[in-house]
Amino acid sequence: MNFTSIYEEAMTAAKAAEAEYFAKYGEPMYCGFAWVDFPSARTPFVTWCKKNNVGSKHWQKGWQIWNPAGNHTQSMDIKEAGAHAFAEVMNKHGIQCYMGSRAD
Repeated sequence: MNFTSIYEEAMTAAKAAEAEYFAKYGEPMYCGFAWVDFPSARTPFVTWCKKNNVGSKHWQKGWQIWNPAGNHTQSMDIKEAGAHAFAEVMNKHGIQCYMGSRAD
């Protein structure tokens, strides 16, 4: 698997989803965070992440990529749209993960 290409595809999808959400709804002022969780830190993709300084160790177990699109908004809704799109691409390529979020 070419993890660089998969990661770039996921980033592109995340940024497009955030832009689409913003264009449709503006910036809802419900502040919060969104991320993508990988349940195991012992997968080939997470090994690639570690080598490329992408994400960090989950406090409990596994691996996380916070705010995968890198958007500087405080809107949790926008960040959720991006994290969800990122996770969809990863799962499409057989890389198990899921989106998480919480209000600030």
